Amino acid sequence: MNLSNFTKINICGLLFYVLYHSNYLLIEYHLSIFSMKRTVKSFKISDFKSLKERLYHWSQGHREVVFLDSNHNQDFYGNYEVLLAVDAFTAIQTESYQAFDALKEYQSRANDWLFGYLSYDLKNEIENLQSSHDDGLNFPDLFFFQPKKVIIMDSQYIHFEYLALCDDAIESDWQTIENFDISNSMVSTAIIIQPKISKEDYLDKVREILAHIQRGDIYEVNFCMEFFAKNTCIDPAIVFAELNSISTPPMAVFFKNNHQYLLCASPERYLKKSGNQIISQPIKGTARRFEDPILDAQSSMDLQNNPKERAENIMIVDLVRNDMSRTATKGSVRVTELCKVYTFKQVHQKISTIVSEVESTVSPIDILKTTFPMGSMTGAPKISAMQLIEKYEATKRGLYSGAVGYFTPAGDFDFNVVIRSILYHEKEQYVSFSVGSAITAHSDPEKEYEECMLKAKAMFEVLK
Repeated sequence: MNLSNFTKINICGLLFYVLYHSNYLLIEYHLSIFSMKRTVKSFKISDFKSLKERLYHWSQGHREVVFLDSNHNQDFYGNYEVLLAVDAFTAIQTESYQAFDALKEYQSRANDWLFGYLSYDLKNEIENLQSSHDDGLNFPDLFFFQPKKVIIMDSQYIHFEYLALCDDAIESDWQTIENFDISNSMVSTAIIIQPKISKEDYLDKVREILAHIQRGDIYEVNFCMEFFAKNTCIDPAIVFAELNSISTPPMAVFFKNNHQYLLCASPERYLKKSGNQIISQPIKGTARRFEDPILDAQSSMDLQNNPKERAENIMIVDLVRNDMSRTATKGSVRVTELCKVYTFKQVHQKISTIVSEVESTVSPIDILKTTFPMGSMTGAPKISAMQLIEKYEATKRGLYSGAVGYFTPAGDFDFNVVIRSILYHEKEQYVSFSVGSAITAHSDPEKEYEECMLKAKAMFEVLK
């Protein structure tokens, strides 16, 4: 039996292999166990910051963890300050062959909280593309789980939403979290970070991409490069805490699937569904921060007025509008904010907001599939850009430039863009992070390299 043609669905510790070309009858009986109610209990909190830290460190003792932190940006993660999911009751894990069909079946059957990720290489299912580069991480292309325990924090309360099979643990878990002993016992080795391509190779490749643009093959390509360390051990809990602290982004994620980790300080939303409204907020345009407030304000203003950065952003806005129109009701796609500069701890960013309306009959998975991968991480036109990405990049992107997020029981969702992130495979002792920039007709190779180094600054700092 060739398991490469099968998707994996883990239910209560039992692994079922389901043939992609079947009508899923094999799992219909087993999927009936999805329909379990959740018990909800809430407790008043007195010290938000301390409790958030204790909750985060308590979560580390679980096999599957998704810790979503908005860092007090109330418009992110569905107005939750913190959203935590631990311990898979069921899970789906698959590669890029009918993965969206498998996820659609899983999500529609569950009607419950689901947390997980979509890797960039799911593009190979959507279009006639491939990914043949080196991959030191070997994460599955898609992974989602239905958690036994969901914990939500707002500014005043902590809410526990546990499946009935474990709801008797709410009170004891609450007491344990309140009194959890935080210890920073980092176990690490010397970290020697190497670039997958040299600066000289990077500059040469950008010049080649510019030649494609000058010939009219493409308008914009998001070109990325990997930095990595082999035979390296880190404490992912501590590294993420440091990365999140120095960045405080609105869509931060700590993700753990057994030995696989994502430590993500993303400022970018890929796609959010709230009722019938869809929201995308692509980022294109980056400028450095300065300690001097006058220089910092000037840097922000220069970004706002930079014609190259504006053109870069608008090209992706047009691409996103087109993608969203594939599931939108007629005339509902609107740009509500164009090229607005937002300031984060590490950088200034130029962000646009595009919204649309969808019919209630449209599957959440179809909305994701018709917009994936996000235009901000490909370029325009999208397929041509992805072909050139495969030609010129040296690493399989995997989870980098994919998306992490969740589905609610009502079928809403919220996903970030996996950037400003460290990926770690504990068993392989492999650490990786990637950075990139948009190459357009007005790009200067040296300046694009400088932008990449600016984006890499926080990752280098926490891995020193």
